[in-house]
Order: sequence, then C-alpha cells, then structure tokens
Amino acid sequence: MEKAIELREVSKSIGNQEILHNVSMTIKKGSIYGFLGPNGSGKTTVMKTILNLIKSDSGVVKILDQVIELTSYKYLQSIGSIIEYPVFYDNLSAWKNLELHCEYSGYYDKEQIHKVLKIVGLKDIEKKKVKEFSLGMKQRLGIARALITEPQILILDEPINGLDPFGIREVRELLVKINKELGITILISSHIISEIESISDTIGFIKEGRMVREVERTLLEQENLQYTELTVSDVKGAAQVLDEKLSIKNFKVISESQIRIYEQKFDAKDINRELILHGVDILAVDQQSNTLEEYFMELMSEGEKS
Repeated sequence: MEKAIELREVSKSIGNQEILHNVSMTIKKGSIYGFLGPNGSGKTTVMKTILNLIKSDSGVVKILDQVIELTSYKYLQSIGSIIEYPVFYDNLSAWKNLELHCEYSGYYDKEQIHKVLKIVGLKDIEKKKVKEFSLGMKQRLGIARALITEPQILILDEPINGLDPFGIREVRELLVKINKELGITILISSHIISEIESISDTIGFIKEGRMVREVERTLLEQENLQYTELTVSDVKGAAQVLDEKLSIKNFKVISESQIRIYEQKFDAKDINRELILHGVDILAVDQQSNTLEEYFMELMSEGEKS
C-alpha cells in the first residue's frame, strides 16, 4: 500500500493543555480520507501539523515517504490546501486572484488557471469580481486555488461548512471528480456525517485530540448494515448451523447468548426454523440497523459514563 500521508504518535500541547495525544493516521495514495470529530477535537490542528503550520512536540509526520522536519517546506509543493475559510481579494476577478496566487507561489503556467477554473465550473465567470460570488462559488474558487500547482494531495478543512444543500452537492461531486479523474489524494474534514460517508474510502474518528478509530468505509458499511439480532440458548450451536447448514458467513457472535446476522438473503423465519430443527432455542428476534451518525455518536460517547 502506497501512503500519501502518515502520522505516527503525534502529540502537541499548548501551555498545560494537550491538543493532540499520540495521533496516528494512515492515508492511502489516491484515496479520499474523511475526518470526523466534534468541534475542538483536533481536526484542524492535525491538518496544520501536516502542513508544518504547527510544530508537533513529538511523533513522526511523513508525506509521500518523506519525513517532515521542523524546517521542511519543499514538500508543500505537492499539497494544495484550504484551512478554515478561503480569503480572496474581493474587488478582483477570479482569474486575477489566481494569477496573483501563481506569482507569489512562483508558478507561472497561466494555462493552468484556465484548466482549474474549468474543473471547478467557474470558467465562464472568470472575470467576475469575487465579491459577487456566492459562498459555494468562493469555496470552489478556493479549491481551484489549491489545485493551481498540480498537487498530489488536497487538504480541505470543512469545505462544505455553511453551504446550502445545492452547494454541498456541487462540492461533493467536484471532489469525487478531482479524486477519480486527476488521481489526487484528498483529506477532508466535515461536520456533515452523511457527506463524509458518501465520498470517503476511509474514515478517521477523532475525539479530544485522540484518534478513536480509522476504518475503511466498506468495512464500516458491513458493520452497520441492517441486521437480525438473535438471542439463543446455544450461541455456538447457532453459529455452526448458520455456517454449515445455511452457508451464512456474514455474522458476528456478540455475547454468550446473542448473535448478529448481516446477510439479508434469508428470511428470519427460515433461520428460525433451521435453528429449531437443530435443537437451538430462540429466545428473541430483533431487526436492527445502524447509521454512521449513530455509530459516530456511540464512539464519541464512549467512556463518558464511566
């Protein structure tokens, strides 16, 4: 697996307050990595650490296999970013804003300005002043600016925050296009859980400066699909019947008396009949399903009642 970004046990304190605690993160090259966590959980701090805007106290940050030191800066040529809210010269056009960005970035390919404006859907209004742009258009212009130097990695901090549903859809479709057509690795944070779920290959959950879990979306979907939960007299016997008699492989034993079945090709009554035929008493049957939002809330609340 090629890694675009890797953090190993990164910690950061400001005064007596620990902001990040042994944060580890792995982002595959060419993937979209969704970053979820409450306000103040450390998402922006992690992104600023990757960009060397904040210096970590300990740990290792690697970008495209390069270990990042306190004085490293050349690697930033491979990264485009929007941290917090993109700021522009409002009285200048979209084109002029990007042209100025190219000048102070030392990047002089004006054809690239045409290209990125077309990618983000602003090609026909490139001469319009930014002060006349909607919030969604400004976000797309910010993404265009992040793309101007043809980066391998895009880091976006809350790029859909404050957008209306139409603007959210535009940005979502744009990010998928950038990832698939240009092969750019994307790290994106958001409070809108459904949007992270819809576009991410991997999701990282952070709470109070600690990474709670990293999980591939496909695995998360398997864990959180609709399932049938059985309470039985003999959980080992039930597992054996499911595996050997019904050829059901996608199930999980969750306690001494409960088992969850994630496959939906069998009706519950068929499973019940087969278990009873093999001497397994069924004490309860319950149809359940989890959403990513429910899963997120469970992760964030773990340990609070201890």
